[in-house]
Amino acid sequence: MEKLTFKTNIKCGGCVATVTPFLNKAVGDNNWQVDTQNPDKLLTVEGATADQVKEALKDAGYKAELV
Repeated sequence: MEKLTFKTNIKCGGCVATVTPFLNKAVGDNNWQVDTQNPDKLLTVEGATADQVKEALKDAGYKAELV
């Protein structure tokens, strides 16, 4: 499956810890990563649809925009 990249509002390690269980459940462990150093806080996901990722982040209280 293709890699998807999202602009997010996941700003720090604490935010990453918050979304981890939601993303792990939706897309699986080790199938995603967040670059909090990038100004757009890019989330890269493999093995999921854009809707699955957006829903998981929404459930965790965060936003994602496909780029």
